[in-house]
Amino acid sequence: MENYSIPTEFILLGITSDPELKVIIFVLFLIIYLVILIANLGMIILIRIDPQLHHLPMYFFLSHMSFCDLCYSTAIGPRMLVDIFAKNKSISFIGCVLQFYFFCSFIDAECLLLAVMAFDRYMAISNPLLYTVNMSSRICYLLMFGVYVVGVVDALLHSILTFKLSFCGSNVINHFFCDVPPLLLISCSDTHVNELVIFIEFGFIEIVTISAVLISYCYIFFSVLKIRSAEGRGKAFSTCISHLIVVTIFQGTILFMYIRPSSAYSLAQEKMTSLFYTLVIPMLNPLIYSLRNKDVKGALGKLKNKLCS
Repeated sequence: MENYSIPTEFILLGITSDPELKVIIFVLFLIIYLVILIANLGMIILIRIDPQLHHLPMYFFLSHMSFCDLCYSTAIGPRMLVDIFAKNKSISFIGCVLQFYFFCSFIDAECLLLAVMAFDRYMAISNPLLYTVNMSSRICYLLMFGVYVVGVVDALLHSILTFKLSFCGSNVINHFFCDVPPLLLISCSDTHVNELVIFIEFGFIEIVTISAVLISYCYIFFSVLKIRSAEGRGKAFSTCISHLIVVTIFQGTILFMYIRPSSAYSLAQEKMTSLFYTLVIPMLNPLIYSLRNKDVKGALGKLKNKLCS
């Protein structure tokens, strides 16, 4: 019989124990987290107050992507920054569960949201005259409801499977947040079922979302070819470039992180990759969309003029 035990707390070792690197890492990621807060909150507020952006489905979805970025980075970032210099790096069992649950919910939601945004671009380019009719407010809200439901259910499943394991040995997590791979490493239970569920379920979500993106862009490509003017084709493609960049960075990092054999697992590599998709990507997303989007830059210009007048 296996001795089942529930630890009262875990200890997060953090990013590094090197005192010379701690200051550099703290300053760097404090700046990154502040940019995440300012850029994503700014994007949400700008879309909300600008009438031109507020009523377009594309920006409705973009505001939700900023919300997801803000939520899952906030589940990780502040705690990570505090732990860099903290002597007591313990996190309660419930705190660990909640941190992972909220992180997983919003990272899954964003994964699905990127597929929805690809479908939205297809609807906008294939039939622009009926775009606002086909992508009505009701349709947009139903799509977002589905995205969040899948994220919540998936996170609940992984949380139950992970935290019902027995941690009868060490409670030290060699990571800066409560993620599944480092938790499985310190469990004394058989984790084959967990690994299989992660592979099947996560693989299914990735296949569905990536397939949806690829199919949408195949239709977009053929729709753009039907546009006679070169200027029209360039304008249509330009509305997709930012989304394609975000999808490539996000999905590429996630696939590298989770779809790999356990023999290739490295804690140092895990931490660096985790830092990239938990903090760097949420910082890049609003910057990519704002710097490449004429509507967003126009709305920022109008807001600046109002504030200055």
